[in-house]
Amino acid sequence: MLELKNIRITFNKGTPDEKLALDNFSLTINEGDFVTVIGGNGAGKSTLMNIICGTRRPEKGAVVLDGENITPLSEHKRAKFLGRVCQDPQMGTAPDMQVIENLALANRRGCRHSFMPGIRRAEKEMLAGKLAELGLGLETRLTTKVGTLSGGQRQAITLVMATLKRPKLLLLDEHTAALDPKTAANVLELTEKVVSDNKLTTLMITHNMKDAIRYGNRLIMLDNGHLVLDICGEEKKKLTVPDLLERFASSSGKELTNDRMILSSK
Repeated sequence: MLELKNIRITFNKGTPDEKLALDNFSLTINEGDFVTVIGGNGAGKSTLMNIICGTRRPEKGAVVLDGENITPLSEHKRAKFLGRVCQDPQMGTAPDMQVIENLALANRRGCRHSFMPGIRRAEKEMLAGKLAELGLGLETRLTTKVGTLSGGQRQAITLVMATLKRPKLLLLDEHTAALDPKTAANVLELTEKVVSDNKLTTLMITHNMKDAIRYGNRLIMLDNGHLVLDICGEEKKKLTVPDLLERFASSSGKELTNDRMILSSK
């Protein structure tokens, strides 16, 4: 479904702060894969996501999605077949609009717009049904302004919005990092359900090693712009946090020192 071919990108090129963010980076993700991505600060996780979305263009290499080279496409053109949920719960929704209005906008993405006012009854019922599947009671709050909801509720709505059109690839960019632990756990369970029910190919960045091991069928780990671990299938099911730390040290030649990741593993 996704191929990254020999991607190279450098930040602050030609300055004392020059940093090679991704170095000849290649990765293939198969249709139906749910891949968790982990790595310390500066490992290249967010750069990887931005390259796929089109927020940043690589100096060399290609991004191929479902057989099509999308490297030249702008970010808004890629949005037709990508779904994305960001770390900040406020980024994925329009806070001054109602829940149903936000969902309707997402549902009409990529469609021709007409001058027909309002939201038709059939569309409203379908969207309410999608919310009901979350089990959070949000289907009873369709006229509530999204800005008055909690962070967890907003991320749940953003997740529905990102997956309404069955994207070719769902990108989750540390989408629970800004939530408290209990809410984050709930959103992750909802994520797993939505991904499974819709059979979505998914890439999820997380700083939490336990979550990276628990969710998905494949785990990759980045370090200094390189892919240092790629674990899937039965091997991933048997993986533990100490195993992951040991394998990182063996592959990278150094100990993991990222406080955020280490604390999340306790």
